[in-house]
Amino acid sequence: MHRGGMILWLWIWEACMGKGQVWINGESIGRHWPAYKASGSCGGCNYAGTYGEKKCQSNCGEASQRWYHVPRSWLKPTGNLMVVFEEVGGNPHGISLVKRTVQSVCADIYEWQPTLMNYMMQSSGKVDRPLRPKAHLLCAPGQKISSIKFASFGTPQGACGSFSEGSCHAHKSYDVFEKGTLMQTCIGQQACTVDVTPEVFGGDPCPKVMKKLSVEAICS
Repeated sequence: MHRGGMILWLWIWEACMGKGQVWINGESIGRHWPAYKASGSCGGCNYAGTYGEKKCQSNCGEASQRWYHVPRSWLKPTGNLMVVFEEVGGNPHGISLVKRTVQSVCADIYEWQPTLMNYMMQSSGKVDRPLRPKAHLLCAPGQKISSIKFASFGTPQGACGSFSEGSCHAHKSYDVFEKGTLMQTCIGQQACTVDVTPEVFGGDPCPKVMKKLSVEAICS
């Protein structure tokens, strides 16, 4: 399940601006400082000896900031006005407004899946306990899991985008995804997989109750 959203950014680097401030519909998005950037030679760093302004430089030739967030609530359907105050001279023709998609991915799965394969493997004696399912989270190409909006192993309610805790909740639900268990944490990964089993979440929060895992991760 997916739930999408959109974040708008002002791309100002290609405009070759110098120093100033930008407003959109009367709201300030902040100052731009591309003029204040490192120049000269960037090599190995050694603080020993006499101080020099070109010593231990990094990111030579790069702007101090390239992207500026524009809240969508500041924009109108049409007739938006952008005002640029430039102090040292620059070419504003390269300024552009771009969109970056941010979406969430969800998993909503019960701890026991009564599938034909499960029954066949148990009846054949290949396994002596129910086969536990796995929760899979997968972001779109170029995106990674940046945060966990919701996680609950127990009896969570709702659907993707509106999950809520139920009367039964494993308190380590978030830790499994944010800090990891024996696996690597989901944060910073494009995809991750978690076993839906009480042991993973620190024990059974409500014995003799059919539990499930509901989780919503933010991809950006």
